Amino acid sequence: MTGTAPDVPIFPLGTVLFPGGLLPLRVFETRYMDMTRECMKEQKPFGVCLIKSGREVGEPAVPEEIGCLAHIQDWDMRELGVLSLRTQGGQRFRIRDSVVSGDGLVRASIELIDPEPAAALPSEFAACANLLELVVADKSAAVFAEPHRFDDATWVGYRLTEILPVPLAAKQRLLELDDSVLRLQILYRFLEQRGLIAEG
Repeated sequence: MTGTAPDVPIFPLGTVLFPGGLLPLRVFETRYMDMTRECMKEQKPFGVCLIKSGREVGEPAVPEEIGCLAHIQDWDMRELGVLSLRTQGGQRFRIRDSVVSGDGLVRASIELIDPEPAAALPSEFAACANLLELVVADKSAAVFAEPHRFDDATWVGYRLTEILPVPLAAKQRLLELDDSVLRLQILYRFLEQRGLIAEG
């Protein structure tokens, strides 16, 4: 997708979705059930944004300006009235304008942000890729969608941000960055400060 989209449903959440990231969701509010049906019927994504103010449930929350499209990969309803979704992050976007519809769903006109190009992982950040490889080897279930690109600075930065205990506000700022090397520098320092990798 390129350019702009005039009417995209927005799901404000207490999490940050990154391009290529996996995000399971439990949907039970009527507005989001209807949103899910609409997206599946039209084979279109919805937008996921970190909540700027408000809560996930109840009154419409105010979303951050920059979010990520979520593509529905699979769904089931094992529990009556609760829809389980498996989604994957697509392109980042910037909200240009938004309205709250009668059912409480935020709908927005968005501008799509060009995807960050793949970039060779600088050798000084090899420890970051090694950490991700350990995570993949340690988990029986899929943590990251394939293909795994341990040699791609953009992919490594996104995946590290997802799994590290970085404050949500910081994750949001890392999503907004367009510089994969700067993102890795920030994450590398975070790991050093917590003794997860040896200081260089």
